[in-house]
Amino acid sequence: MNILVINPGSTSTKMAVYEDERAVFVKTLRHPVDDLMRYPRIIDQFEFRKNLVLDELQREGIPFRFDAIIGRGGLLKPIPGGVYEVNDAMLDDIMHAMRTHACNLGCLIASELAHALPGCRAFIADPGVVDELDEVARVTGSPLMPRIVIWHALNQRAIARRYAAEQTALHPAQPVRYEDLDLVVCHLGGGISVGTHHKGRCVDVNNALDGEGPFSPERAGTLPAGDLIDLCFSGKLSQAELKKRISGRAGLAAHLGTTDVREVERRIAEGDEHARLVLDAMIYQIAKSIGAASVVLYGRVDAILLTGGIAHSDYIVSHLRKRVSFLAPVHVYPGEDELEALALNALGALRGELQVLAYR
Repeated sequence: MNILVINPGSTSTKMAVYEDERAVFVKTLRHPVDDLMRYPRIIDQFEFRKNLVLDELQREGIPFRFDAIIGRGGLLKPIPGGVYEVNDAMLDDIMHAMRTHACNLGCLIASELAHALPGCRAFIADPGVVDELDEVARVTGSPLMPRIVIWHALNQRAIARRYAAEQTALHPAQPVRYEDLDLVVCHLGGGISVGTHHKGRCVDVNNALDGEGPFSPERAGTLPAGDLIDLCFSGKLSQAELKKRISGRAGLAAHLGTTDVREVERRIAEGDEHARLVLDAMIYQIAKSIGAASVVLYGRVDAILLTGGIAHSDYIVSHLRKRVSFLAPVHVYPGEDELEALALNALGALRGELQVLAYR
């Protein structure tokens, strides 16, 4: 099976070509800010990014012949996790999405390219709007604002399945499936999401985009509601500026002027106690969220899985271990491989090993 994978990000488009489980080509196409500034809206970048993908395939001499093309899922309406075939309803919702992000381009590009190939199918898998919450987790103190979730569903679920496969490899006589496990999975990146996974379903997770949970390199996390309301009506900041103070110019960026954890660690090593306090506070909030997630599982947690780019940091991982290892064994999977996760989802769909869901 030949699969093309497309993962649009804010300033890059990652792409890969897989032959079954094997990656035969992987590339990150970087987009200078000046190139993107030509487009008033992210959705207007569609032709630009699509043509870059086609140009790269041609440059590498890769035949334009695929059994499936899978794109990173966009900010659609809340849906259960899984593999979805791109359809007209999905394309229409993406074109009119309330939230804008480059990931919205994934299904658009996949659909356009697949239509040019006989028999080629277009998919997305585990978009950030996956919602499998228990009903009790949706209720807040105000009926005007029920909880919604936007999180790192693709990577969290892929890492959970990877952990299950590793446990099976260790004990072949007792195969372990993701659907058998109770896990807390923590994605540590520009945004931080802490998911409670119960028997193959993420029953609770924070909204890592709009401001909930621990603060992160770029996001404010949960804030004091009264102070936030006062700031909104202070006249000091516009609505757009306020949103940036929630996501973008928040977290480590607001406190320390950088989102680079390595830079923060360098400052700490040079004796910057303020940098140490802020980073320790972020770790503290992450640990509190992991503890809260374990309560959802009544304390019966098979493992705590740490993933994402910040999981490369020994400082953060070691301090988190000290705070949460009493709850369950901690396993670390630094970085993320969303391209592989997307490819394996497409392959499972083509082979009939994964159910292909219909977006409605």
